[in-house]
Amino acid sequence: MFDLIIIGAGPAGLSAAVSACEAGMEKVLLIERDKELGGILNQCIHNGFGLHLFKEELTGPEFAGRFIEQLKNSRVEVMSDTMVLDINENHDVHVINGNGYQCLHAKSVLLAMGCRERTRGAIATPGSRGAGVYTAGAAQRYLNMDGYCVGKRVVILGSGDIGLIMARRMTLEGAKVLACVEINSYSAGLQRNIKQCLEDFDIPLYLSHTITSIEGNDRIERVRVSAVDSKFNPIEGTEMVFECDTVLLSVGLIPENEISKKAGIVIDPKTRGPLVYENMETSIPGIFCAGNVVQVHDLADNVALEAKKAALAAYDYVTNSPTYVREIEVKNIPNVTYTVPQHIRLPLRNKLVEISFRVNRTFSKCRIEVIDDKDNVIAKFSRDYITPGELQKINILSDVISKVEERISVRVVEVNDD
Repeated sequence: MFDLIIIGAGPAGLSAAVSACEAGMEKVLLIERDKELGGILNQCIHNGFGLHLFKEELTGPEFAGRFIEQLKNSRVEVMSDTMVLDINENHDVHVINGNGYQCLHAKSVLLAMGCRERTRGAIATPGSRGAGVYTAGAAQRYLNMDGYCVGKRVVILGSGDIGLIMARRMTLEGAKVLACVEINSYSAGLQRNIKQCLEDFDIPLYLSHTITSIEGNDRIERVRVSAVDSKFNPIEGTEMVFECDTVLLSVGLIPENEISKKAGIVIDPKTRGPLVYENMETSIPGIFCAGNVVQVHDLADNVALEAKKAALAAYDYVTNSPTYVREIEVKNIPNVTYTVPQHIRLPLRNKLVEISFRVNRTFSKCRIEVIDDKDNVIAKFSRDYITPGELQKINILSDVISKVEERISVRVVEVNDD
């Protein structure tokens, strides 16, 4: 019997394991399907990690290494090269590895499986089926971990952060990145990555464009790119042809939640991750989650901080068995795509409640407002600039939340200086 079983040893799982041990949990098990701990961090050899958490700039492997070193001197048990097959509401975790099949039991479970990339099939890009189409993450692993450069003339479809980072990485490796093509009117990546990975290397970004055809026999020979209208339909007469041998797809990430669904955890159709309460507990008591399995984050630092919150909540669940009197719903108003958490239970156990969300369009000077079920503004926050590519976070005083009867809503309104 374990106090806590953590599934996944990327930034969320590593942080959760360290935090649970520091909180005082005696028996913590960390399960990882790969042979090494670190998850996606192992292939992220660029810097930019750790600025918030460790107050210094680290590469992905260095960021993971900080946690792994702490685990070496802890009580945490590690089970790598192990696949989790199933979990249930009784906190039974079914796994298989070189030692065969096992059923493990825990007082609490923390899901930290991360996310996966959308593929060409998910977006139905037409054309031939020649070799040379990769997701950006797969290309990153081939290049950074296996030492294979996947192409010489590259077009990137989508402007997610992994795609932007791979534009720079492929250029540094000697490839020619011809263009980054984004179907939306805004980039899906962080502004710093647009500057450092595209603009600094003179790589053009075509917004409101998409690939309309991939052509080639044994291998890709060219792609056709067209501008799109407001309904994402190609506009006649705008076609451009790029002679290339490789297409990298950076067209979105999806929380890895097959196990969550099998367990009966309620999934939010907007985030595609579990519906969670303010302490990252799912709809099944004692099962918590954190990181990209809940919602796609921009920064590994924020993933690690969210995992710490979830681990401390699991410790509280195991040791104190907290009870709640009532709950309120967190809703989003048009222009806000989703909110996390989706429900808040009372009484609250912390002084602040953190709410994260994404918008569905770009805002310049604006104000984030939290309103109650009587349309009263109970909290507001000013922002100079908000884009869909950057996750927003706000903190609300628990005393304010406690006065709400049924629900709160988050909205963003533009501010007119006039």
